[in-house]
Amino acid sequence: MWKWIKRVGLACGVLVIGTAVTGCSDVKIGVTEDGLAPCPNKPNCITSMTGDKDSRVKPLEYAGPKENARSTLLAVLQNMKRCKIETKNSDYIHATFQSAFFGFVDDVEFYFPEDTGVIHVRFAARSGYYDFGVNKRRLEEIRELFRARMSEDLMQG
Repeated sequence: MWKWIKRVGLACGVLVIGTAVTGCSDVKIGVTEDGLAPCPNKPNCITSMTGDKDSRVKPLEYAGPKENARSTLLAVLQNMKRCKIETKNSDYIHATFQSAFFGFVDDVEFYFPEDTGVIHVRFAARSGYYDFGVNKRRLEEIRELFRARMSEDLMQG
């Protein structure tokens, strides 16, 4: 009997600690009438569509047709490790990145409003509370690759 109680107690403890460490997933994906979904009150999400200084980042900027920027961004994403394009349409791209070791999934969204010259972004970890700056570093890598590729296309065109 005591053995059974210890096992149940251990299982409950693991469940409580696991939930506290990883958090519950509250993934909201897609574009609404207000743009990309706001970030939850967690430091594992960043977006260009908020006034909150803790999660605010700059959108990607481009010159020229939106279609060129969209195809350039898709080419950048398709060449990145552990990236999978989930959804792509004329004004929205949703991709996921999976970490190499633990297999954690991050959602990455790009929104192309009409005639603005910007691509709004939202990067969010699906689980957990902290992402240890992974999403900000990933955004800056994408920003650098996107700028370089857009410059190449301008020079060739």
